[in-house]
Amino acid sequence: MKKTTLLIMAAGIGSRYGGGIKQLAKVDDHDHIIMDYSIHDALQAGFNKIIFVIRKDIEEDFRACIGNRIEKICNVRGVEVVYCFQALEDVPITLPEGRTKPWGTGQAVLSAKEHIDSAFAVINADDYYGKEAFRAMHEWLVGEHEDRAISMAGFVLKNTLSDHGGVTRGVCFLEEDCSHIMDVVETPNIVKTPEGPVADGKRLNPDTYVSMNMWGFPAKADAVPAFMQVLEDGFARFFAEDVPANPLKAEYLLPTLIGGLLRAGTHSIRVLPTKDKWFGVTYVEDKEEVAASFAELIAKGEYTQELFSDLN
Repeated sequence: MKKTTLLIMAAGIGSRYGGGIKQLAKVDDHDHIIMDYSIHDALQAGFNKIIFVIRKDIEEDFRACIGNRIEKICNVRGVEVVYCFQALEDVPITLPEGRTKPWGTGQAVLSAKEHIDSAFAVINADDYYGKEAFRAMHEWLVGEHEDRAISMAGFVLKNTLSDHGGVTRGVCFLEEDCSHIMDVVETPNIVKTPEGPVADGKRLNPDTYVSMNMWGFPAKADAVPAFMQVLEDGFARFFAEDVPANPLKAEYLLPTLIGGLLRAGTHSIRVLPTKDKWFGVTYVEDKEEVAASFAELIAKGEYTQELFSDLN
């Protein structure tokens, strides 16, 4: 089986609401968090390496909450688990004075460059993507693709909204056959209304595809993906062109980079459609609904009570 890696971007953990850290909120009666379900679905789909990108200062809490448990589950299945650390100071220039904001998802992936040696997928730590997305992504990654190919799990907009406030989504514009993306427009403050999703007063097609930051990057067998060099080159340009204009807030974001590659015509993006419903704890009020959604999936037999017990 061709090696495939799942990289989980968890360095942003630490944004608190109410009484705890939202990404580590328990979502079932067995103390599992959303990340457990993503890892379960990835292992079931065939991924055989997991990379956690975290910050050094949360390592102890992260291992206690999920890391140690996942290591045990993966070890018995021959799946490698690696920790990488995103650091504010790990930049090609002198750190701008007063900068405290992280450098974004592009740097998060780049921080794992020494450990990415196969085709890989990237996900957010605090999003539930569903089994279909992981199956489609793994199937795509084990195929043969040009170095300039990228894949993206496409979620139906109406399946990604919160009842409790606005969300930001990458709204996709597709080619006529709906197989590839022509453009992705980062659209903030999309709210759910009785008439459908609305962003800044403009109605959106509820059935349009959006990006939830689940990307796939191909590689030749046992080789470093070509995209890693693109990512590194882009990081250098980011510090030369973007940071001087906004040194305290500029971010190197994966969707922004990929959108630029698409508009430049250097890369193509294959959309992998999924009808699964996204779950996430964007707002404190979402937690109860997320827990209810997982309880429903368990009741339907999609998952077992002992989450990983159904894996070989």
